[in-house]
Amino acid sequence: MRARCLLLLTAVLTLVVSGCAAPADALDPPASGVRPSADVLSGLSRDDTIAALLPPAVREAGVVKFGSSVGGQPPSSYYAEDNKTVLGLDADVSEAVARTLGLRIEREVASFETILPSLASGKYDIGTGNFGVTEARKKTIDFVTYINDGQGFAVRADEDRVTRVESLVSLCGLKVGTGAGTTFEATLEREKHVCGTAGKPDYEVLSFSENAAIFLGLQQRHIDVVMSTINGLRYAAANQPNLKFLGEFKRLDVGFALPKGSALAPALQAAVNKLIEDGAYEKILDKWGTKDSAIPESLISPPEHA
Repeated sequence: MRARCLLLLTAVLTLVVSGCAAPADALDPPASGVRPSADVLSGLSRDDTIAALLPPAVREAGVVKFGSSVGGQPPSSYYAEDNKTVLGLDADVSEAVARTLGLRIEREVASFETILPSLASGKYDIGTGNFGVTEARKKTIDFVTYINDGQGFAVRADEDRVTRVESLVSLCGLKVGTGAGTTFEATLEREKHVCGTAGKPDYEVLSFSENAAIFLGLQQRHIDVVMSTINGLRYAAANQPNLKFLGEFKRLDVGFALPKGSALAPALQAAVNKLIEDGAYEKILDKWGTKDSAIPESLISPPEHA
């Protein structure tokens, strides 16, 4: 039920509550720039030089444990029609890196807010879920970057109280929906004081574990504004009725999340950079309509964007 509902966020919101589903290819209208059926992984194989960078135990086992958040819609991460197969840019980049390293991914889907703590406990080797690189997260997590995304806002098309968010003061007096445990939630809570400083009523932060609840709440007017990923909101605005993307607020590098000091980081970085150099990376981003989020080089825990 959950996966079917999340898939149909990009079509007709009334279907979210009915539990109906559509094939992944049905999520490919011209405006989206997304081609879910494109094969961008065939021909990729192990690079022995890069695989040699892996810790011996991982290389010998041939398996790496992923904890993955499935957000519910392209381009980042969502379920296929079978409710089991994970599709999206995160899945394709992960699989391309794994093939380059000669590894098999053992993936467990988990809620976004539980993945980073689970890395420290050893439950997962790697976390994916459009995790933005921030200085706060870098205190306990290492990142290997593979795309540049960030923070943006969207509203109902008939919303006239806010037309662009250049400062969070634009949100004062409104109800803002966002994902639990995300950089969006952290930013909103940290900066809530800006409204009082400006002599305006505070905005209210409403956090959810499911994108379905956020967008449904927006259309039912329980939420006034959505704060989420730039690429996700662009896709949603191109495919959902009565939704308008307000633009970028802050760019963030996005990366594979790893336990602090993980010996996997150099191998992952080298694999991503090989994909960038040989053109496979560009094909993946083109498939998911995110070429403007390409990075020129993968880095390990770079500084957070100002």
